[in-house]
Amino acid sequence: MAQIFISLGSNINKEHYMQSALKALKVHFKNIEHSSVFESEAVGFVGNNFYNSVVGAKTDKPLAEVCALLKKIERDNGRTPNDKKFSPRTLDLDLLFYDDVICDSPAQLPRDEITKNAFVLQPLSEVAPGFYHPVAKQTIAQLWNAYNNPQQKLWKVEFSNP
Repeated sequence: MAQIFISLGSNINKEHYMQSALKALKVHFKNIEHSSVFESEAVGFVGNNFYNSVVGAKTDKPLAEVCALLKKIERDNGRTPNDKKFSPRTLDLDLLFYDDVICDSPAQLPRDEITKNAFVLQPLSEVAPGFYHPVAKQTIAQLWNAYNNPQQKLWKVEFSNP
């Protein structure tokens, strides 16, 4: 079984789409562990605030199948394949890690934004503090403790886990 971590984000009808994503992920993956939900300002464009969280899970699905499934869940929740990178979205699911795989296809692993964005790194540090980042050569807790970008503010929000 592979250990995977997935980031979830939404800034359109946030509560609804985050709950919908969690329900779908629970159907397809075992041993789901869900971080707190954080709210953060949009990064890279002007838009509504985002809800962000991270899910850890185990899977026997191959990497390509996991990537295809995440895209399907996004589409099932109103995301279109032509959405611009920095734009409002109903749902954004990014595979952050698939065990310690390092690759560029079918997804960039580990995801580059893990070490760049508080809205990924802080929730990831809740569910995977001891997970070793195979490129940064540090644990997630070490990366979060060293993170310093005061312009990226985020705060926990109350969230009903489905």
